[in-house]
Amino acid sequence: MIRSVIAVIASFAFSSGTVLAEDSPNMVIESSVTLFAEQLNGRVEELSEDRQALYEIIDDILTPRFDSRFAAQIVLAKHWRTASEEQQARFIEAFYRALLRKYSDGILEFDPNMITVLPYRGDDTKKRTRVRSTVALDDGSKVSVDYEMVKRKAGWLVFNVVIEGVSYVRNFRAELDSEIRASSLDAVIQRLENEAGISVPE
Repeated sequence: MIRSVIAVIASFAFSSGTVLAEDSPNMVIESSVTLFAEQLNGRVEELSEDRQALYEIIDDILTPRFDSRFAAQIVLAKHWRTASEEQQARFIEAFYRALLRKYSDGILEFDPNMITVLPYRGDDTKKRTRVRSTVALDDGSKVSVDYEMVKRKAGWLVFNVVIEGVSYVRNFRAELDSEIRASSLDAVIQRLENEAGISVPE
């Protein structure tokens, strides 16, 4: 169960794209959960054999709801500021695609009944807010899962997920900072592209 939680969370945090006209922070999360349930219902065996179809479903649901550029800026931190536009674009795409491949198996275990989106307590007149939820595990325990969101012109977008107080983007920032220091940003991007199966023209 925890693997499927991580899978959905990872996808929530690092997808990319445009915005849907969903008018409340909670609605962004709730609609994602509902759409996952609908798309996976009765298709788990089929999608376990057809990875491309699974990736397309994940993309269709998550792409309109997340600020991947902002998440990438946080993950790369100071390395973002010194990266070229090409490096930035490649990193956004490679990072998301690598995560998608890594966690796609867990998506197939997704159970919407394990997620409870709590009543919204934030201030949606501010630039940023947080949607809180709990996730029930197989042993009966619950973990807190918070979605950090930013308000753009067209609506609310997720840019980070915090599990039991641990920020995913900030964890990745620490990991990749060490790797970049030990090699280079280009080397890290190339590794992610290899993991994601992205072919880069010579």
